[in-house]
Amino acid sequence: MKNPKQFITNLKQAWRDEMNSAANYRAMAAQEKNPERKSILDRMADAEDKHAARWAARLKELGVEVGAYKASLAETMRRKAILKSDPAIAAQMLEDGEAGADSLYGKMIEMAESEEEKNVLKEVQLEENAHSLMLQEMSSPPVTRHPQSRLDKIFANEKWHAHSAGGWIGQAIYGINDGLGSAFGVVSGVAGATSATANSSEFILLSGLAACVASALSMGSGAYLATKSEREVYEAEVEKERGEIESNPDEEREELELFYQLKGLSPDDAKRTVAKISEKPEQLLKSLAHEELGLSEESFPNPWKSAFSATISTAIGAIVPVLPFFFWTGTTGLIISFVISTLAHFAVGASKTVLTGRSWMKSGMEMTFVGLGEAITTYLIGLLIAPALK
Repeated sequence: MKNPKQFITNLKQAWRDEMNSAANYRAMAAQEKNPERKSILDRMADAEDKHAARWAARLKELGVEVGAYKASLAETMRRKAILKSDPAIAAQMLEDGEAGADSLYGKMIEMAESEEEKNVLKEVQLEENAHSLMLQEMSSPPVTRHPQSRLDKIFANEKWHAHSAGGWIGQAIYGINDGLGSAFGVVSGVAGATSATANSSEFILLSGLAACVASALSMGSGAYLATKSEREVYEAEVEKERGEIESNPDEEREELELFYQLKGLSPDDAKRTVAKISEKPEQLLKSLAHEELGLSEESFPNPWKSAFSATISTAIGAIVPVLPFFFWTGTTGLIISFVISTLAHFAVGASKTVLTGRSWMKSGMEMTFVGLGEAITTYLIGLLIAPALK
């Protein structure tokens, strides 16, 4: 063993943590009114007792007697705080403890003297991770925790709905808004800075076009990298979940059962549902990934499509404040640019109701005031720096 003294210290800490967690779960179960949640908490307490017994036996093999568990003052006070807290907050406090256990087991795995001991520690660590996920569900009600999960349920039999509202339409509105705001700010700022210059329109046109191209390319590349990164993270998590299913299939099925119980299924119904899903390993994998990550594979758009959508929509928005300077110069061009940019801000704000469901008038006016505030601010900044350009 790399460091037997430290390993024993960690093992004693793990034993104490498991005993304390078991006591916390039982205390919460005792005052839980929901029978499904109470059952889950009791089962988690039983699991923690088994872990503690395992570590006590291992410590005895190493010549260490743990004796009877007695909660410290800090543990007692924390338990009282948990019991007096809102159930969601209490679950979050317990989940923090599970996260600490995961870190402790990670250290112990590195120090273990045999593959058998490492496997035992990994098995317990996986169970602690499952408990952590259960507590996360309890701390955030499923109805608010995974909005995408709700959409996936609603559209399960209507695949053409996937991303029909929140996908390319959302990206297009966001892109137009970003391009419009950036270019409007640049045009206003340059107009203020060059107001006393004879060829100010040329400066505004050049800077506006530069802002248009830069914003479009920036949004496009950002959308590509963000979408690609999200998919890569998702795929990595799925592979991790696949490994957990292969190494501990029973535990993973139980984990999925608990997820379904928290969503309202009875233990028997949850068991039957998971048994049916488990007939197809890939479906079990997708279900677990969906419940744990709150996302399904179909929810990720193609990175190139995202890049194209973001680039084009941003360019469309950014060209609006610049367009008048192709046909007019001076104050006329500036006034027309101001008017159509303001109207465009209102139109973009109103179109957001497709996604938000808010009042189109309120949303449009809100966006208009934001755009005007940005334009006035950049114009004043331009006036302040104008003397330096002479």
